Amino acid sequence: MRFRKKRTLLIGAAGTLAAGALASAGALVAAGALVRRMRMADMSGKVVLITGGSRGLGFAIAREFVRLGSKVAICARDQGELDRAAAELRRLGGSVMTVSCDVANLEQVRQTVERIKQELGSIDVLVNNAGNISVGPIETQTIDDFREAMDVMFWGQVNTILAVLPEMQQRRSGWIANISSIGGKVSAPHLLPYSCAKFASTGLSEGLTAELAKDGIHVTTVIPGLMRTGSHVNAFFKGDNKAEYTWFSLSATSPLTSISARRAARSIVKAIRRGQAELILSVPAKLAVAVHGMLPGTTARLMGMTNRVLPGTGADDKSRHRGHECESAISRSRLTELGKRASREYLQIPAS
Repeated sequence: MRFRKKRTLLIGAAGTLAAGALASAGALVAAGALVRRMRMADMSGKVVLITGGSRGLGFAIAREFVRLGSKVAICARDQGELDRAAAELRRLGGSVMTVSCDVANLEQVRQTVERIKQELGSIDVLVNNAGNISVGPIETQTIDDFREAMDVMFWGQVNTILAVLPEMQQRRSGWIANISSIGGKVSAPHLLPYSCAKFASTGLSEGLTAELAKDGIHVTTVIPGLMRTGSHVNAFFKGDNKAEYTWFSLSATSPLTSISARRAARSIVKAIRRGQAELILSVPAKLAVAVHGMLPGTTARLMGMTNRVLPGTGADDKSRHRGHECESAISRSRLTELGKRASREYLQIPAS
C-alpha cells in the first residue's frame, strides 16, 4: 500500500512538473511573440520605394505598406500599369507616388530616387522586387536571356541600393529587402537565366546584411517559393512553349505547391519591420533549402530526374512567348482557377 501511495505521489508530482514545464514553455513562446511585435518598426509615415510595384508581389507588398500608413512610391517600366496600380492603392487611402523607371538603367534609378526625395522625402525602406523570368531548356536560352535576367534582378538591385545607401548610412537607419527566390538557393532545370540572377541577388543581399549592420541598416533576404501572384501569365516561355506554360502554371497556382500572394506580402513586410536577416516562404521552399544544404548531390540527382519529364525544345526553339499567349486546355481548366483569380487581383492582366 505504501509503495502504491508513493508511486501515486510520484506520478502526480511528475504530472505537475510536466504541466508546469508546458505552461512555462507556453509563456516563453507568448513572451517571445510579444517582444517580436514590440520590436517591429513603426512604418507609419515612412517613405517606401518598391521596384516592380505595378503588379504581382510588388503590388501586394505596396498594399501592406499602404495599410501601415507609409508613403509609398512604386516604380516599373510601364506608366499605364503604374497608374492602374496607384488608383487601386489610393482607394485604400494610401499616399502613392509612381515613377516610370527601368532599374537596369543606373541614371534612371538615380533620377527616380531624387524625384522621390523631392516629393516624399528621403527613402526609409527599399524593396527590390523587380524581376522577369524566361522558362525553357538551356538549348533555347540565349546570351540576351542571361544578360536581361542579370540586368534586372542583379544589377537592378545594385543600382537601387547604391542610390539610397549614402543617406541611410548618414542617418544610420534604413531597411532594405531584396526579393530573391528559391531559385537563388536551389537551381532548377528550365530556369537557368532566372536562377543565375537570383543566386547573385542572394549573395549580394547576404553580404549586405553583414556589412551594413554596423550602420544601423537592416537587410532582409527574401527567399519565396512558388506564389500565387498571377505572374505566370506575363512570364516568357520558349521551346515547346505551350507545354512549358502548362507545367509552370499548374505549379504556380496549385495550393499544394504555392502560397497566396497576400500571405507572402504580409510575411515579407513583417520580416522587414523586425529587421529579420532571412525569410524563406513556404514549406516546400524550406524543405528544398534544407535538403540541398545537407545533400547537394542528392538534390542534383532529383533535379536531373525532374528534367527528364519536362518538355523538350519544340519546333519554335528560341522565340519568346508571354504566358497568356501559350494557353492550353489544361491551363484554361479549373485546375488553375486560383491562378486566374490571382492574375486579376494582382493586376497581371489588362483591365477589361
